[in-house]
Amino acid sequence: MATTKKTVKKVETPIDERETFVSLQKNFADSNLSVEEKLNVLYSLQGADNDIEKIVQLRGELPMEVAALEDEIAQLEAKVARFNEAIAEKNLVVENAKAKIVEHEADIEKYTRQLEDISNSREYDSINKELENTQLLRQIDQKNIVEAKEKIEEYKQAIANISDSINIRRMDLDAKKEELEKIVGSTAEEEQKLRERRDAFASKLDARTLSAYDRIRGSVQNHLAVVPVYGGNACGGCFNTITPQRLVDIASGGKLVICEHCGRIIVNAEA
Repeated sequence: MATTKKTVKKVETPIDERETFVSLQKNFADSNLSVEEKLNVLYSLQGADNDIEKIVQLRGELPMEVAALEDEIAQLEAKVARFNEAIAEKNLVVENAKAKIVEHEADIEKYTRQLEDISNSREYDSINKELENTQLLRQIDQKNIVEAKEKIEEYKQAIANISDSINIRRMDLDAKKEELEKIVGSTAEEEQKLRERRDAFASKLDARTLSAYDRIRGSVQNHLAVVPVYGGNACGGCFNTITPQRLVDIASGGKLVICEHCGRIIVNAEA
């Protein structure tokens, strides 16, 4: 009777974004690549990233300066928009006040005519009181118009000042963008080739190793996750001394050696 062989499906460990090379030591060789091949790929990947970073550094502070100017211009334009909204509100105040003044003047004219035909003092006092109140309301609306127009002029002056600032910032932005585009354009072809090479190396690595590499590289100032021996006996990342036994392991080119001080992989660059 034939027996059916069961296939055991390997359960992949979820990627932990906090992982480092230290936590990957046990299963570092658990891939299609040997340890030696994997180290070679990692070192080549680090080299490609270093070359890309050199190109990016040619741009200096320009990308950040461009972004900062764009943010500043956006904030100034938002201020202008708010002032324009305030002007619209004040114009509405002026229109409403003018409409009320027309109504008040009609009432004033009506009360004035009525006063001419009053026969007793009590009725005279009542209408005269209405006339005085209406005249007061007209004065208030006239005052509101004056104050609203003064505010409108203040807002317009503020807009003019901000617009001058925006124009200056835009000229600065255009100049920096032009400078940045020249630098990017001069290195675009080389950078594209380097990124393609970088992607080719990265595609050979398993997701956990690549995640650990990117994490370490992003967490250290010199962006080095894989380093050679420095000065014959020190880590090329943190420059701490390496023990003789570890130097032997590194020299073999086929063993994973992680710096006990900084957690970087140390490789034999010649191998």
